[in-house]
Amino acid sequence: MQPLRGSMKIIDRVATHILPRCHMRLYFVLAGAATLVCGCAGDKTGTPAAESTAAATSVAAISPVITITAKDFSFDAPDTVQAGMVTIKLMNQGPSLHHIQFIRLSDGKTVADLEQGLKAAKPGAPPPPWAHDVAGPNAAVPGAESFVTEQLEPGNYALVCFIPGADHVPHVMKGMIRALTVIPATTAAAPAPAADISVMMTNYAWQVTPEMTAGKHIIKLENSADQSHEMVLASLSAGKTVADLAAWVDKQEGPPPAKPIGGISAMAPGAVAYVPVDLTPGEYGLLCFLQDSKDGKPHAAHGMLKQFTVK
Repeated sequence: MQPLRGSMKIIDRVATHILPRCHMRLYFVLAGAATLVCGCAGDKTGTPAAESTAAATSVAAISPVITITAKDFSFDAPDTVQAGMVTIKLMNQGPSLHHIQFIRLSDGKTVADLEQGLKAAKPGAPPPPWAHDVAGPNAAVPGAESFVTEQLEPGNYALVCFIPGADHVPHVMKGMIRALTVIPATTAAAPAPAADISVMMTNYAWQVTPEMTAGKHIIKLENSADQSHEMVLASLSAGKTVADLAAWVDKQEGPPPAKPIGGISAMAPGAVAYVPVDLTPGEYGLLCFLQDSKDGKPHAAHGMLKQFTVK
């Protein structure tokens, strides 16, 4: 599993008492996006729902849409969905920042087992082998939407929000976790979306082909690394750099130098997902804040951040 990453001080305080080190990786993935988005949530400068919906239209047209509504602190979602290529639509009806991390549960494990594991595990414990990262829509500010299209395999899943609130307690510890059963499909599978941008995640770099331009695009996102990665797509403020953003996430001092406009939560090695975007001219960044499986540092600290200009 992988988490979002926020301030090391916040994570130390929360994870030491609530989450084991293995689950910190899950928390890291979302905390990084969480702190970034929380800085923008007050003035709601995230991507408007109308723009997000327009960007996702071509994806949703060819794949079933699963709508999941996030509230403080619960998910409204169907109990079961059919396996296959699906579009996951996150609607944040806040007022807090929320995202979705999918966790596939194997070996007959249930959401209750996951909840118990999060409460009882000790810091430094290895991640349970029955909990597997599956990408979900990354953080959406209140009133906004986020989309991801991917292949869901049959099985039992947990929908989790690991983003912490102002009290530094992850939303999952306030009950923001829900079961979802993916059942075998009874209809023909939808094809994968026709992507026009390819983004490959490696240890620790981004390979983008071709260069992104203004307008609507569908990104095919692949993880060719040996550990999970996330994608935070951020629109940089005037005069700010992707390095400024990475530094801000560490210190959380002053206004954030960027706003999030999409991406995915932790995605396992070898997985593929499709992300719709609608870009306007400006400076952007791609970042991964997941904790490294070898030394515990955020992947951005290993150089997994990329700045690019959209014309």
